[in-house]
Amino acid sequence: MLGYLNTPVFASHHIPVGSGHTLYVEEAGNPTGCPVVFLHGGPGGQVGESSRRFFDPEFYRIVLVDQRGCGKSQPFLSLEANTVLDSVADLEIIRQRLGIEDWHVFGGSYGSTLALTYAIHHADRVKSLTLRGIFLGRQEDSDWLFQFGASEFYPEAFALF
Repeated sequence: MLGYLNTPVFASHHIPVGSGHTLYVEEAGNPTGCPVVFLHGGPGGQVGESSRRFFDPEFYRIVLVDQRGCGKSQPFLSLEANTVLDSVADLEIIRQRLGIEDWHVFGGSYGSTLALTYAIHHADRVKSLTLRGIFLGRQEDSDWLFQFGASEFYPEAFALF
C-alpha cells in the first residue's frame, strides 16, 4: 500500500478511559489541520505507520487509537469492559481530551463497525464517515468469515485456518 509515506507522529498519549483501561493514542500530520480519527480493524489490530498513509499530513490532524485490549493500550488483550459501546464512549473521551469539536471518522473492517456505531450515537460530532472493508459483526458476517464463504476464495489457506 502506498499513500502518504512516513508521516511522523507529533504527539502520543496514554488516556485513561475507565474500567481499568488506558488507551494509546497517536497524533500525526498537521496539528492545526482538519481532524480525522482512524479506527483499526480487529478486534486485535493496532495503529502504525501504515495507518497514517491514508491521509494528507499537510491537511489532516490524524488521530489514531489503539482500541481496548489492542496494541499499546492497557491492559493488553483484555476482554473485560470491552464492547463496541465502551469503545464509542472512549472515542468521546479522546475527542474531548484533544479539544476536537467534530472530526472525520475513518474505519476499516471491525473499525467500520465501530465507526458506524459511533456515528449513530454522536452524529453531531461526525463531519464525514469513510468505511472500507466493511464488517458489521452480524452472525451472518461471522459465519461467512469463519464457517463458509471465505473458504471458497482461499480453500487451501482456510483448510490450514
